[in-house]
Amino acid sequence: MTSAARGRPNNDDATAMIDAIIEDESWTAMLPAADELAGECQVRAAALEPALAREIALLFCNDAAIAELNSRFRGKTGPTNVLSFPSGEAEGFLGDIALARETCAREAEEKGISLRDHAAHLIIHGMLHLIGYDHETEDDAAVMERREAEILDRMGIGDPYDGE
Repeated sequence: MTSAARGRPNNDDATAMIDAIIEDESWTAMLPAADELAGECQVRAAALEPALAREIALLFCNDAAIAELNSRFRGKTGPTNVLSFPSGEAEGFLGDIALARETCAREAEEKGISLRDHAAHLIIHGMLHLIGYDHETEDDAAVMERREAEILDRMGIGDPYDGE
């Protein structure tokens, strides 16, 4: 069963909108406030990147679903942690993001961090892709990683690239 919620934290500067779609209900047990986390990520990110203050759909799915998306849209085999699909619209809907449960959970465990913190990082990573950030070159990766760390810091989450 799929559930959806609009993630919007309780604060006055919540100008962003994210539709969190829980396709894999295991997310609910592992990250009970996934929709609220998504809303917080968007509000914090939009404070530094105003282009993110637009509607986004975020799919909390499993590895099988993201592997299908990865194959269909990127021609790659197997699951990945996060995928982003910019809408290409000048206004309104910004795009879609998909987050894979098993991969996200495994990576968090390998890194020794909470699932919440890792999911926040991946959500922000996906959001930045929607507005044109990329990591195809070392310089581009450094810019994107620095922006991710700045946003995560505003959420009280440490730099995921510290020590790499």
